[in-house]
Amino acid sequence: MNSAGRKGKALGLCSGGLDSTLAGVLLREQGVDVTWISFETPFFSAKKAEKASKSNGIPLIVKNITEPYLPMLKNPPRGYGKNMNPCMDCHSLMFNIAGAIMAEINADFLFSGEVLGQRPMSQVRSSLRYVEKHSGFDGRILRPLSALRLEETAMEKNGLVDRSRLLGFSGRSRKPQMALAAQYGITDYPAPAGGCLLTEKVFSARLKDVFSHKKIFSIEELELLKHGRHFRLSEDTKIVVGRNKADNERIFALYRPLKDILIRMDIVAGPYVLMPGGGSETLIRLAAEICAGYSRAPSGMESTVRVEMPDRQYLLAIIPRPAASISDFLI
Repeated sequence: MNSAGRKGKALGLCSGGLDSTLAGVLLREQGVDVTWISFETPFFSAKKAEKASKSNGIPLIVKNITEPYLPMLKNPPRGYGKNMNPCMDCHSLMFNIAGAIMAEINADFLFSGEVLGQRPMSQVRSSLRYVEKHSGFDGRILRPLSALRLEETAMEKNGLVDRSRLLGFSGRSRKPQMALAAQYGITDYPAPAGGCLLTEKVFSARLKDVFSHKKIFSIEELELLKHGRHFRLSEDTKIVVGRNKADNERIFALYRPLKDILIRMDIVAGPYVLMPGGGSETLIRLAAEICAGYSRAPSGMESTVRVEMPDRQYLLAIIPRPAASISDFLI
């Protein structure tokens, strides 16, 4: 409580991981009115946050931020991490968007589950300060799990939060968090790794390929990066080849009949091959040969492939192309 007896209200970034879960529960335990917010883009979802919200009884706001996220992702001021992950600018943007919603719900401050020193680049002291300064809400962000190792915030000084009941976690060990989770009876939480596709090497290579070859692209093209094998056939043309039945179904769900070309085997089992935006006759034939090469068609023998274009469909007789001969096209 503050000097006027009013309970603080806080909006926290929630990934659904252990740290963000603990940060929310820790504040709630001292009487703060806690709400979580989780963001979605083609690169990460709110599913874990939704599960954490249901398990812990903390209300959750879910917001898709793809539109403002993409310009930042193309040119993050502080650059990328090991792959295409712009963690510091990502966090700044998320706090900025959360801050606008904070005002809408009449909350007093923002918080997160960040732990000082847990990540060598994005969670060192200077990085946390960068995020706060560039969020537009400097002085209104609390990190409850590491607060005792950070400068005292206005929320603590004015009594909206009891600093003596906050923590001083630091470093990469999760033992303190796991012990606190046991204390609160929290047993179901995800492993620390994973969740953001931008940290993954293969996905990042595919995204980098899109950025380097197209100025304008659709959400479907970004979603396709999650599925199949990707081949760059020319500066203007790429294909996505399904790995299995589930992959084929996901690729087909993202197929745009009025824009794309779909290639599949006519008789034997094989992959779906999607050519976003179409391509030349020469590249369609190459894609058909690749399709057959990954199918159950006999090696070296003529096979029939079905080509579905926006304006017509036809069958194409080709010889399957061995996977070893197309490695240079693989993204």
